[in-house]
Amino acid sequence: MSQRLRNRSSSALIIALLVAAGVAGCMPWAPPLSSPDPQFATLTTAPPGPSPYVLGPGDDIALRFYTNPELNEDVQVRPDGMISVQLIGDVPAAGLTPTQLNAELTRRYTGELANPQITAIVRRSSSQRVYVGGEVGAQGVIRLTGGMTLFQAIQKAGGFTKTAHRKDVVLIRRGPDGKPTGRTIDVREIQTGAHPENDLALQPFDVVFVPRSKIANVDVFVEQYIRNALPISYLPVPTF
Repeated sequence: MSQRLRNRSSSALIIALLVAAGVAGCMPWAPPLSSPDPQFATLTTAPPGPSPYVLGPGDDIALRFYTNPELNEDVQVRPDGMISVQLIGDVPAAGLTPTQLNAELTRRYTGELANPQITAIVRRSSSQRVYVGGEVGAQGVIRLTGGMTLFQAIQKAGGFTKTAHRKDVVLIRRGPDGKPTGRTIDVREIQTGAHPENDLALQPFDVVFVPRSKIANVDVFVEQYIRNALPISYLPVPTF
């Protein structure tokens, strides 16, 4: 495959991933304290243990009603972040942990059921994904595991190629307003171990792009290669 075709297919995958992240941009989010750039907060210490799982579009959930088993059902989080359940209709799920969804369902079923006892079980995760592209061994969508950092994701994607420009690795993330925002990270000191604290913890639907040459203006890069590469309205939401 030629470099041009490779770049075109990469752009399509990146945009499709960002389209799927549209709902994620509306999820509750609180910036860490004392961070000059809270959307891309650096890791000041080693990543903590696995954080609670957060539901996202495409996740398959089993709802179990222990006192009303006739209501047991399997549902999927829709692209708008909602699930449809019996008796009470649509319930927001994206951005909640399973425990939070349990509490919300219990609250909504109070009055409908005498003693609602509900558990949401994640059967299949489709939202915990990031995209790694550009000058890496195997660009594409990879599963986001707890505490995964930008450098770890690059390693999982096969590491840097010989032509990789490691000083200006681009991380693209949707902000609370749903708008994709990019920043560049100098990965050289992370890779050598001189400044591992500069590594960044990834979030679902992040895009990591390793360029061949210096990125002069990251905003122009995001505009040119992400937003305008393909008409977003024609791209389907991917299922992974």
